[in-house]
Amino acid sequence: MSHKRIPKRKAAFAVGGVAALGAAALLIPYANASQDGDTGATAAPTTLKASDASDLAAQLADLLGDAFAGSYYDSDQQQLVVNVVNVSGDDNNVIIQAKKAGAKVREVENSTAELESAAQTLKAEATIAGTSWAVDPRTNRILVTADSTVTGGKWDQLETTVQSLGADTATIKKSAGTFKTFASGGDAIFGGGARCSLGFNVTAGDGTPAFLTAGHCGVAAEQWSDDEAGEPIATVDQAVFPGDGDFALVKYDDPATVAPSEVDIGEQTVQITEAAEATVGAEVFRMGSTTGLANGQVLGLDATVNYPEGTVTGLIQTDVCAEPGDSGGSLFTQDGLAIGLTSGGSGDCTVGGETFFQPVTTALEAVGATLGDAAAGDDAGAGDEAGAGEEAGAGDEAGAGAGEEEAGAGEEAGAGEEAGAGDEAGGEDAGQETGEEAGQETGYGAGDEEAGAGDSGLTETH
Repeated sequence: MSHKRIPKRKAAFAVGGVAALGAAALLIPYANASQDGDTGATAAPTTLKASDASDLAAQLADLLGDAFAGSYYDSDQQQLVVNVVNVSGDDNNVIIQAKKAGAKVREVENSTAELESAAQTLKAEATIAGTSWAVDPRTNRILVTADSTVTGGKWDQLETTVQSLGADTATIKKSAGTFKTFASGGDAIFGGGARCSLGFNVTAGDGTPAFLTAGHCGVAAEQWSDDEAGEPIATVDQAVFPGDGDFALVKYDDPATVAPSEVDIGEQTVQITEAAEATVGAEVFRMGSTTGLANGQVLGLDATVNYPEGTVTGLIQTDVCAEPGDSGGSLFTQDGLAIGLTSGGSGDCTVGGETFFQPVTTALEAVGATLGDAAAGDDAGAGDEAGAGEEAGAGDEAGAGAGEEEAGAGEEAGAGEEAGAGDEAGGEDAGQETGEEAGQETGYGAGDEEAGAGDSGLTETH
C-alpha cells in the first residue's frame, strides 16, 4: 500500500518539497548552546531546531505559569521567542528563568487568559459558517479570518464583534476562497463514495493495527478500502466531527496487517518517530493523495473553524496548501515528528489559502492509541536518524497505508454528477486532472449540486 504516483501538475512542487526535506536535514542543527558562555539575564538565546523549540516551549509554559503568553519559533534566527506578561518587578524572575532556559523573551500586553476570553466572545457572538480564528503569538492577537461567503449582515456582525475586542486584541482579514473540508486524499482510502487520505498508522489500545484520518471521513463511511473498487480493509472504531476536533481511528480488519510508522512522499519515505505539538513559525510538510507533498509554516494554534457542518475547535492553522481529496493526510516535520491530520480550509495549491489540521497528540489521547506499529521494536527506533540523514527517512512502505496505484482511478471520485464515480474515473489521468476541474468546489463523493451548503456557499462533506 505505497504511494506510487504524484499528480502531474504537482510533480514539480513535490520534487521541490523533497529537496527541501534534504536541505533542512543539513541546515537545521540540533540544539546548540550560544557561544558567549553567559548565564542569567544576559545569556544569548539558544540556537534550536524546531522540534527542540516545541519541547522547550512546553517546559517554559509550565515554568512561567500565568506569566506565559504563548511562544513561536523564529526560523531565521533558529530561536524560540517566548511572550510574557505581568512581569513588573519580576518577583518570580520569570524573564531570567526563561533566558537561562535558552529562549528569547518578549514582554507583551495580552495574557493567555485574555486571548482565551476574546475567543469565547467570538464563539458566542460570531459563530458564522465561513469564519475561523486562532491565536497568533507573533502578534499577540487573535487572527480572525472570513472566507468569500461572509458578506452583508454576516460580515457586519463579524466586524462589529472583532472591533468590540479592540485592535490590540484581534484583527480580521478576508480570504479569497471558501472554507471546506478537503475530503475526496499520504495514500488514498475509499469509503461510501468518498475519498480521503490516511494520516498515520497507529496501534489501537487493544494492540491491533489501525490508522488515523480525518473525523469527517470517519463519519461519512464506516468501512474503508485502499482501492476504489476493492474490498474494505479497515473499519471505523471512533470518529469525532464536528465538535472538539476532526479525527477518526480506523482499525485494520486483518490483525496481522503490517502498519509501518512512515509517510511515503513519493520518491522516498520519512520515518515517523513520535507525535509532537505544533509550534508557530515552524516549517511543516503535508502529504495527500490529491496534491502530493507540500510545505509551509504553522500560523496559529487552538484554531476554531466554522464549517457548514458545524464548528470544530482545537485545530492548527497553517499556510500549507491542500485540495479536495487531501483530508486526513499527514502533517509532519522533516525530522519525522507527526504533527497533524488535514481537516480543511480555503483555496488550493495554485493560489494558496488557509489550511487547518487536527493535532495528532490530541487525537491519540482521545482514541487511546499509540503512534506507529508497537511490534516494530527496533525498526521503529531507526527513526532517530530519519529525516536528518541523506535519505530523510528510510523504508519501503509509507505509514500512509492505502495504495495510490489505484488512486488515479478516482483521484476526485465523486466530484462529478454521479456520487463516487467522476466522469474520468478509471481514466489514465483521472486522478491527476479532475481536481482542477471538479475538486475545487467539492468535498466528498456527492455531486456539486447535492453537496452545496446552502446560503453559506461552502461544500458539505456528506
